[in-house]
Amino acid sequence: MVETRKPIQVAEAVRLVMEHCHPLGTETIPLEQAYGRVLAEPIIAKHDVPSFDRSPYDGFAVRSEDTSGASGDNRISFKVIGEIGAGHVADRGIGPGEAYRIMTGAQIPDNADAIVMLEQTVEEENGFTIRKPFSPGENFSYKGEDAKKGEVLIEAGTLVHPGTIALLATFGYAEVEVARRPIAGILSTGTELLDVADELVPGKIRNSNGPMIAAQLTRMGIPYKSYGMQADQLDACTAIVEKAIAETDFLITTGGVSVGDYDYLPAIYERLGAKVLFNKVAMRPGSVTTVAVLGEKLLFGLSGNPSACFTGFELFTRPAVLNIMGGTAPYMPHMKATLGDDFTKPNPFTRFIRAVWEMTADGIVASPAGFNKSNAVSSIARGNCLLVLPSGTRGYTKGMEVDILLIGAEQGVREWVL
Repeated sequence: MVETRKPIQVAEAVRLVMEHCHPLGTETIPLEQAYGRVLAEPIIAKHDVPSFDRSPYDGFAVRSEDTSGASGDNRISFKVIGEIGAGHVADRGIGPGEAYRIMTGAQIPDNADAIVMLEQTVEEENGFTIRKPFSPGENFSYKGEDAKKGEVLIEAGTLVHPGTIALLATFGYAEVEVARRPIAGILSTGTELLDVADELVPGKIRNSNGPMIAAQLTRMGIPYKSYGMQADQLDACTAIVEKAIAETDFLITTGGVSVGDYDYLPAIYERLGAKVLFNKVAMRPGSVTTVAVLGEKLLFGLSGNPSACFTGFELFTRPAVLNIMGGTAPYMPHMKATLGDDFTKPNPFTRFIRAVWEMTADGIVASPAGFNKSNAVSSIARGNCLLVLPSGTRGYTKGMEVDILLIGAEQGVREWVL
């Protein structure tokens, strides 16, 4: 008898997955290893930045009061008394009519309160002239204008990217407390599968899902163990799933989640005592995506069809992994776009179409990336976003406003909005 499954909405499925994520603790690592990790502590300014008044330009440090009255008809002269390079400090302050030649980033000398940029001067012997007055603080970079000592600059739960690294280095964080990364398990099921290096034979296909999932995890910086391919044999599948669960923090299986006679994942979950959170989602592709939980470990049963597998990972697995690591912005960024082509298929379920978005003279335009059935592979390679077409319509036409989710974005958003 074919199992009857009741689909749930995507937002509900996302909520259920996120409610069953359990953090793995924290660890302290060297700064050079922190890229891609999630902060377990806030970044707090240990000192002012800048830590002294400095020049943002190459030019001359002057007293603004000495520039009063300068004009094209009344050029005012200054005597250069020295030069201050970045990392150096002036021997003394400046007096009336004096100036220091100063380089970008150098500390401003005492008594100076304005910087005259090089292009605002005319050179003369032993100095220069100006043709405009300067206000106190003009072209100045003040102590603490970027960050004040004690200020919380980045909250815990933030993904570390190159800009974060720069901030950590600025404040002397040679070591960083981050969330522990989970180790994923990957298992591809299906008697029809061949290894990537195998020659095709009738009725068989090469395993693309395993390498694809591995690449999606690598893009996130998540280590994994591959358990290869397993034919549709219940006892053997159960044994390898049980082994993988014991050795990893969460497991991703591909295939075996439909309702056919050879789809064993539901039976395996039952044998192991796993609680199924859902086994059908009101979405295309990937409606048979199944997620279960065993103890504190999530089991992601993704479709054997490549496009459905890819989409299931991005919608459910990716945010869950970031949540496990304490990430506070785990979801794909969202934008509005104009639909670039007709998509006339009726939508009983919400569709997530592999698409390409680009900026045009008319704004952001997104168009399907090609062949878009759930077993498609080519459109995954071409796409840079998921085009979201809600259910309950008889199709969409070119020029309509649509939602898109950005694939591969380094930084995510805090809320699921669709």
